[in-house]
Amino acid sequence: MLDRSVIDALFPADLPEPEHWEQRYPARQLPDSAKVTRFGPSPTGFVHIGGIYTATIDQDVALHSGGRYLVRVEDTDQSREVEGALDQFARGFAYFGLTADEDSARGGEYGPYRQSEREQIYLTYVRQLLREGRAYIDFATKDELASITARQQATKLPTGYYGSWAIWRDAEAADVQAKLDAGEPWVVRFRAPDDTGARVRFTDAIRGTIEAEANRNDVVILKSSDQSPRLPTYHFAHAVDDHLMRVNLVIRGDEWISSVPVHQQLFGALGFEPIQYAHVAPLMKQEGGSKRKLSKRKDPEASVDFYLESGFPVRAVLYYLRGLANGRLAELPLDQALEEPINLDECGVAGPLVDLVKLDDISADYVATMSGAEILDAVQEWAQQFDPQLRELLESSRALALRALAVEREGAENPRKDLKKWSDFRAVYGFFFPELHQPVTGPDDERIAALGVAPDVVRAVAADFVGAYRQLDDGQEWFQQIRDVAAKHGFARNAKEYKKDPDAYPGSIREASQIIRIAITGSTRSPDLHSITQALGREETLRRFGNLTA
Repeated sequence: MLDRSVIDALFPADLPEPEHWEQRYPARQLPDSAKVTRFGPSPTGFVHIGGIYTATIDQDVALHSGGRYLVRVEDTDQSREVEGALDQFARGFAYFGLTADEDSARGGEYGPYRQSEREQIYLTYVRQLLREGRAYIDFATKDELASITARQQATKLPTGYYGSWAIWRDAEAADVQAKLDAGEPWVVRFRAPDDTGARVRFTDAIRGTIEAEANRNDVVILKSSDQSPRLPTYHFAHAVDDHLMRVNLVIRGDEWISSVPVHQQLFGALGFEPIQYAHVAPLMKQEGGSKRKLSKRKDPEASVDFYLESGFPVRAVLYYLRGLANGRLAELPLDQALEEPINLDECGVAGPLVDLVKLDDISADYVATMSGAEILDAVQEWAQQFDPQLRELLESSRALALRALAVEREGAENPRKDLKKWSDFRAVYGFFFPELHQPVTGPDDERIAALGVAPDVVRAVAADFVGAYRQLDDGQEWFQQIRDVAAKHGFARNAKEYKKDPDAYPGSIREASQIIRIAITGSTRSPDLHSITQALGREETLRRFGNLTA
């Protein structure tokens, strides 16, 4: 074991003792049942929707227990940092309203909230473990580590840096000093307990009692001395930060279950009270007859940006995610489900399936409850970033947009549900706007031609409809204009009559109606035609027949 003077010389002379940090970050004054949770985004990649899912649970559990929810940026692996990742995280979490009680933007008494700014704190505790012989200086090179792994694999032994394989674990102080004097780069490793093969048990807030093999590896806790700043590995930073930030419940993905044994050892070595874990099952996707984890590489819907760019309503997505966490919430009305607590003991251990069809349905139902003004404001806010041309159009045509949104919605017992997300607005409502409407080019337009009505008949129907057109308030009276023009040109009164003798008619009332519908909306499918013409007005309605009557 190295002399204390040698150890202390490796660290800044003014480095505080652990007692300093314990006083700097005292126990939180919260009710005994309060949960302090944290979400730890890493800038090594973009945010997965699973991160929003987990953070939703973090925030909800803290809120309903009278605790605190904090966000701590885990940026110790700076060599793998992805430019723009933190900006994307900020956008996504702001969009979903996952505002932390404490983070790097809002501050808090337990900051800094970026691990890269907590170097002194980590160094204090690394030095303490070295002084106590619970950690040691290690000079093993990449080649030496690769050789150890190869020999372990050849003899079918567990791979890792442990026991007699840990070549610097019990090195002579003089050998360590010689390496230090030579300026060789070094790391600090945790000295795992010697009872290899032992079993450990812990209680997971979601999964109950879990038993696993105790950690045998001497994990690195402080990265190489040739790096600046001197930052710890995730395992060590997690233990120190969760203790000093007084986190008492860590909710994270189940891929971290295997790390609990080493985390328990670190908490024990540091003299910290252990904290509780809740390991959440990953979001899954159905692929054929099997399920797999939702993948950022394979699945667009895995990225948070997918939901922002698509313009899914925030409350609909949060309702959906809460239903994945607790099936009970999926059975409640949306407003109630967003207020009810998420219970960890109701979270499943099998990963829930992400189903975009289901999310579309939820979104459509939710949008159907919104007023036209609320929808328009939401679309404009979305379009400001993702469709500036549409935003400009909606600003200049707000009255028309509100009339369009009122069609088959305002006062309707079963309002329209064809708008699922804000990016659908062009497709669903675009035809109301002259700037977005795609007019027919004439009787031979493929949309008209598909009806199977002769071009001269199409032209005559359109001309007579325009010539006698009246802008009527009553829907039945308005539609009688189509019936009249259809009868004048010999269309069958119904499909059954037409089917009996198709050669006797140019089509049925259906085809006649579709000529009018396509001219006005550009499609064979649309909301109620009379309501559309009320929103458009007489002048715009008739203008749309120009290419059919020319």
